[in-house]
Amino acid sequence: MNPLAVGGPVLAAAIQLDARLADVSHNLAQCERLADEAGSRGARIIGLPEFFSTGIAFDRRLHDCALPPDGAATQLLTRLARRHHALVGGSFLCRDADGHVRNAYLLAGPDGVLGRHDKDLPTMWENAFYIGGADSGVLSAPPLRVGAAVCWELMRTGTAERLRGRVDLLMTGSGWWTVPGWRPHTVFDAMERRNAATARAAAADFARFAGAPLVHAAHCGPIECPMPWLPLRYRGRFEGATLITDGAGRVLAERSAEQGPGVVLAEIQPGAVARSLPLPRRFWLHRRGAMPTLAWLYQGVHGRRVYARVNPRPALDSARAYFTPADGGHEEQP
Repeated sequence: MNPLAVGGPVLAAAIQLDARLADVSHNLAQCERLADEAGSRGARIIGLPEFFSTGIAFDRRLHDCALPPDGAATQLLTRLARRHHALVGGSFLCRDADGHVRNAYLLAGPDGVLGRHDKDLPTMWENAFYIGGADSGVLSAPPLRVGAAVCWELMRTGTAERLRGRVDLLMTGSGWWTVPGWRPHTVFDAMERRNAATARAAAADFARFAGAPLVHAAHCGPIECPMPWLPLRYRGRFEGATLITDGAGRVLAERSAEQGPGVVLAEIQPGAVARSLPLPRRFWLHRRGAMPTLAWLYQGVHGRRVYARVNPRPALDSARAYFTPADGGHEEQP
């Protein structure tokens, strides 16, 4: 039975996670602890972030972390949904029967998995770890229609177009990282201020574009990894922007990345909003800025080459030439 079948306002929760990169068992345990906190406080909608089982960075260890569709991540979602009589959703690296890895957002209810959405386009270095999907993102949880969207899907006009007027609730998540603090600091710091503002706006505004209340879960904490095709290391952090909005995009509750891991709670009224924000006539809902645009282009090319080498992957060794070795040496360029 759907825990929201009776209608009326419902308490929703969004989880902010400080994941250990590629440590699946640790991350699942942390998700369970935080989701149990949300459920014990009465939440009947619980959102976990994108990559909740692994975190995300440009790190070859992630090639060993994809889970099967019925594996530990799915079991966690269904166990939490059953325990708290709730709708529970989040995305993880999922290796399907065809051998490909996808960024799969699964929605579970007390009786099991209700639906799945595969993120459409990998973002930047994510191209090294999974391929995109092509479904609508509309998941059925009768009597509700749930729209699933992940990270930079919230940036795209096409995502809002395929969901607006068709869903009663938006369940979303992200793993949005900062612009690196390179020199000259005045330039890169200014780019990061714009990036941080976009990260928050993309989540909060998406409810206004798609026309439904939104639950957005995110990561916090530091990131360090190689930079694709560059003799540099990335050092940054996740932006957070864990929040819940009503159908008009008003932020009802929010947790900043600086507050660390935790739970955001707010009461929402599921249902499609009759008057949503008009969509712009362009591919992106928000301007990306110079640095994210460049990273999107060159890291996409690089990442797809990495993915093609390791999937289907006979051994992890085939990926190693594309990553900076642990001793700090430079990446070999293909």
